Amino acid sequence: MEIIETPIPDLLIIRPKVFEDARGYFYETYNEKSFMEAGLDIHFCQDNQSKSVYGVIRGLHYQLSPCSQCKLVSAIQGTVWDVAVDLRASSPTFGKWFGIELSAENHLQFLIPKGFAHGFSVLTETAIFAYKCDAFYNPSLERGILYNDPQLAIDWKIPEDKAIVSAKDAKHPIFSKAEKNF
Repeated sequence: MEIIETPIPDLLIIRPKVFEDARGYFYETYNEKSFMEAGLDIHFCQDNQSKSVYGVIRGLHYQLSPCSQCKLVSAIQGTVWDVAVDLRASSPTFGKWFGIELSAENHLQFLIPKGFAHGFSVLTETAIFAYKCDAFYNPSLERGILYNDPQLAIDWKIPEDKAIVSAKDAKHPIFSKAEKNF
């Protein structure tokens, strides 16, 4: 596996070693030993999966400390534009975001540490999105940031008239008003 740094500290892209031949492909989606050897001491406890159609934007979601989550995300069908926003007040990249295309074809994974909001948009007819979490879901500490906050100015790669956003996500506060404790 190859670890690729992003412009935001601790936000990493993981490129697994993929073995391909005429039959198809094989790769390890996660190996705790390999992560530990790479200095990534993360113990995942929950796996989640969602299926969405073109234009869906999910996010921006996070959980407050002490139940904040580190996530390892990937697209196992289709293509998504995946985004993480730095919520760590002491970080030099506080309030900055980074996006990456994840697809079933590129096999890339995105490691999003605690202290980040996360969201994605679906760029293909459908997508199945998988994520591992290192803390259990806690609805009382769940928070969000409005996906189209003008201060963040995230390009979701979806025309606004094609965006499909849940009523809950459409009501999140803007970044400057969102509760953060990182």
